[in-house]
Amino acid sequence: MGKLKVFQAAKRLNLSSEGLIAVLKELNFAPRGYTSYITDEEFEAARLRLRKEKKQFKESIRRRRPARQRSRQQPRLNEKQIARNVKQTLVKVHGREIKHKRPVHESRPTTESQTTKIVKVNPYMTVAELAHALDTPAAEVIKKCMKIGLLATVNQRLDLDMIMLVADECGVKVKQENELVTNVKRGEPETRPPVIVVMGHVDHGKTALLDYIRKTKVAEHEVGRITQHTGAYVATYDGRPIIFLDTPGHEAFTAMRARGAQVTDIGVLVVAADDGVMPQTLEAIDHARAAGIPIIVTITKMDLLNANADRVKSQLAQHGITVEGYGGHTPCIETSAVTGQGVEELLDAISVISLEMDLKAPYDGPARGVVIEARIDRGRGNIATILVQEGTLRRGDPFVAAEHYGRVRGLLSETFERTEEATPSIPIQVLGFSGLPEAGDRFDVTADERTAREIAQRRFLSKRARILSSSRPKVSLEAFQERIAEGQTKELTIILKADVSGSAEALRDSLEGLSLDEVRVKVIHTGVGPINKSDVLLAQASCAILVGFHIRPLPDARRLAEKAGVEIRTYRIIYTAIDDIRAAMLGLLEPEKKEIPLGKAEVRKVFNIPRQGLIAGSCITEGKATRDAQVRVLRQGKEIFCGKVNSLRRFKDDVKEVETGLECGIGLEGIDDLEESDILELYRIEEIARANFTTQK
Repeated sequence: MGKLKVFQAAKRLNLSSEGLIAVLKELNFAPRGYTSYITDEEFEAARLRLRKEKKQFKESIRRRRPARQRSRQQPRLNEKQIARNVKQTLVKVHGREIKHKRPVHESRPTTESQTTKIVKVNPYMTVAELAHALDTPAAEVIKKCMKIGLLATVNQRLDLDMIMLVADECGVKVKQENELVTNVKRGEPETRPPVIVVMGHVDHGKTALLDYIRKTKVAEHEVGRITQHTGAYVATYDGRPIIFLDTPGHEAFTAMRARGAQVTDIGVLVVAADDGVMPQTLEAIDHARAAGIPIIVTITKMDLLNANADRVKSQLAQHGITVEGYGGHTPCIETSAVTGQGVEELLDAISVISLEMDLKAPYDGPARGVVIEARIDRGRGNIATILVQEGTLRRGDPFVAAEHYGRVRGLLSETFERTEEATPSIPIQVLGFSGLPEAGDRFDVTADERTAREIAQRRFLSKRARILSSSRPKVSLEAFQERIAEGQTKELTIILKADVSGSAEALRDSLEGLSLDEVRVKVIHTGVGPINKSDVLLAQASCAILVGFHIRPLPDARRLAEKAGVEIRTYRIIYTAIDDIRAAMLGLLEPEKKEIPLGKAEVRKVFNIPRQGLIAGSCITEGKATRDAQVRVLRQGKEIFCGKVNSLRRFKDDVKEVETGLECGIGLEGIDDLEESDILELYRIEEIARANFTTQK
């Protein structure tokens, strides 16, 4: 037998790689990783050990077999006896024996139930479509609408609630029909290529590593360059394709997961050997853990003189990632994009884990997939990169993605070469969209283009109604409190950001210490610095609450949180944060004090007025300033004062408010440190009453 690697030997022995490593460890052989080699002696020893264990297992089964046979001979339950017991129970409950009713009365409901027809309806059908479905004249449906107080025309669309009311008036039972046919016949699942996402800190060599893989595995025999706009591309290793998801950072990866699209199978965590673990490295670890995907650690820049792989491994161990050789099972590959060191081993490790996962998908039937990215091309129109997950996508297929639809006018590979079809796990650029979908939207092939257009129209109307009707955050302490009361959840997930790491760790320990038997507090991510878009995306994907301590959310993060329905709570006192979380767990939340932003002003000149204190000669750069507003003073992005506006003047006049672009004098109550170029954030506090829920145990 020639030299075998651990995963190859495990495959021959019908074992997992981890199982074979454990057997070798029990036999006192040296520990090793998945891609290490195994000698003939070790292979034979492991094979004999497995044969011995198999024999012992069969003997134990043979000894236990008589007892199992005796247990099978236990009498089975008598259905007649069960029916008799139920009848006796009903007699006790009602105080009399329940006799059969007369045959006439018994047969009527049976006949009606057999003849009753259930009509399938869709949200936002027109009056004419509803009349056709109910087999009723359109004029009659309009009369029913007028009867319940709605003046409708033949072409007016009705929401699902109104359809239910009209059907009830007509005496017809209705049922909502699924948008897409779910019982599509598909073939047997076959092995598919793995999808890999590369994550890590900025400038840690992710792009350089991917470029090296492209050069050696993709572009070697091809003409032309690979476009940088394609979100995914294919590399071939050992005769098998590997798909790399090339998203800009982990924000896009989490954005797709937030929309329910789990597209990646394995995460490659890139850490530079000279820098070590950095803030975005920790964020990438938390995002990968939240997605539940296996991680391969890749230490890059090993060609540098100051490279220190051992320091990186110890830093990762401090954050819960224990690599091979340090007592853990996470594969760790040392690489260099300059010399090519470790690239083969990295692709080898990816192949091993994908074989262990046994990734399969059906190749037959209409295609289903996920949108990776979308853009407008000047010569081609709307283009979206689709990762096919099931079925085969072909030219001419009608499709729908979110509220957009179309017909596949063309399929382009990553090198813009035309192709006729795309199979599972293969990324493809699709032409023919009516609009631009978002990353993570589902992509489905439909029976015809008319069906796709109707589904897209209904989704658009449903989305608009959902946006108009959403009045409170989906992820909030109040909503969590309500779910506890209804018994729907037993875990409160929190993302914590603070001004310094010491405060973050102290608050994390305090919050997790609040866990009870009924409800557990879980902090899935801690960080230092302001709340950013990445934090909001992770909170949306994980149904978590964002807690900030002595920090503020960035403006774009606040806008995204309002749009996504994620609650951001900021605190200045640690005990206030602890009391709020405890109150939510016990169902005793006080009225919420919500901060309503009013505007921003830049200090242009500082005046010291006797008996009045410091006056900020300011220009309103955003929103407006009001006389009764609360104010926060920021210097180089850090908060230095929080207080109240006690005077507001424009020229010599006292005014109630000053709009954007105008200059004014703002008096701040109790401030003694103010400089030019300081930023004033103006806001007001609004109390929102909460519903009272009682915790159910």
